[in-house]
Parts: sequence; structure tokens; C-alpha cells
Amino acid sequence: MSLNLLADHVRPLMADERFRFRCHPGVGCFTECCRELELALSPYDVLRLAKRLGLDSAHFLDRFAVVEQGEDDLFPRVFLAMVDDSRASCPFVDRNGCTVYTDRPAACRTYPLGRGASLKEDGTVTILHVLLTEPHCQGFAEQEEQDVAAWTADQGLAVYQRLNDLLLPLLQHPKTKTGWRPSDAQCQQYLTTLYDLDRFRDELPKATPEREALLADDERLLTHAIHHLTLDFYGD
Repeated sequence: MSLNLLADHVRPLMADERFRFRCHPGVGCFTECCRELELALSPYDVLRLAKRLGLDSAHFLDRFAVVEQGEDDLFPRVFLAMVDDSRASCPFVDRNGCTVYTDRPAACRTYPLGRGASLKEDGTVTILHVLLTEPHCQGFAEQEEQDVAAWTADQGLAVYQRLNDLLLPLLQHPKTKTGWRPSDAQCQQYLTTLYDLDRFRDELPKATPEREALLADDERLLTHAIHHLTLDFYGD
């Protein structure tokens, strides 16, 4: 998508502002948004998808992910590997829709909204929402109205947002604004700690009450991994 198209079809959305949108098999463009896109995956996205598919983290990453790191990226980024079918289709979409719908990534749940989160110096988080009105999408012609809160609840976004926002002190730490950059080893540690959560679990100290609690709760384990990495990198 061109930058001009983005500029023309993305606008800020107030929290209480209502918009019309509904996606369902009856709209003519159904599943078109599941093709020709770059879909970034958060650690929680990978956790949910791997569990849904019955794979450990390493096998999921090997089969369904692409890892890239641009010059401006602080840490490597993980993207869903699309099918080589001339349309770069999502590997989890078929003629009937999403085959992993209840565990689909946050970006899929959020659309047509965009959500940006930034960490302020006092530790509070600033949230910005935008509405993406792509010309091909016919969902905006539907009559159903909602606001940000209603859409967030309907799409089951709360847990995704909570766990993704926990990454902010790691990705937007004050030291990064003064020139701190991770080493190659730290970039690899970032991937193996947050995206290969099964490996991180196996490396926990053996036979401790904390380990047993973390083994029983994937969300708690991911939270622990994020805090562990932030402390290891920044010392706080």
C-alpha cells in the first residue's frame, strides 16, 4: 500500500467516536484483507497460535514465521510467513474464512482500527487510535455502529493489549533514546526468550515453587519473560 493511500485513508479516532463496520462472509471482499500484507506477530500472538496448532514455539517459528531486522529496528521483528500463491495469502485462511479465528493475531482483531501505544517519562502509557478505511473494504457499508471500547470487547483484544503493552518498557526504555542498542547476542536473546517461550520455560530453575506456577500459566510465563529480559538488558 502506498504512503499516499495511507495518508488519504487513515485518520485519528476519538475513544467515544462511533464508526460503521462489520465483517462477515456476506461482504464481497471477505478474506481479501488476509492477503498481500505484512503481518507482524507479537510474542503473545505466537504463543496463542502455536498452542492452537499443537506446536511448540520453535516449530511454529520454523514453519510459519519470518524474522527480519531493518536498520532502524531496535530488535528483530517477527512476521507471519505468507503462502507463495501469487497473492501472498495468510496460511490460515481458506474459502470459509480464518481457520484459527479464536486465536487470530491482535492485528487481525484490531482491524479496521490501528492502535499505537507510547511510554511517557513518568511511566504512564499514551494510547492513540486511528481508523483505516481501505477503499477495497466493503465492511464500512454495513449499518452496525460501534466505538473503540465496543470493538475492543467484541474482538477479545483486552488480553492482547495488556500483554503487548508490557513490552513498552523493553522497546521504549529511556536508555534507547540516548543511543543504547542491543548487541547481536542480545537480539538473539530477545527472540529466544519472548518468541520461543517453550525454550525459556525449559531453562527456568528446576524444582522451585515459582517454576511450577509459571509452568501452569502461559500468560504469567510471558509476563515473567518480559520482566526478566528488561531487567537483564537495562538493569531496572
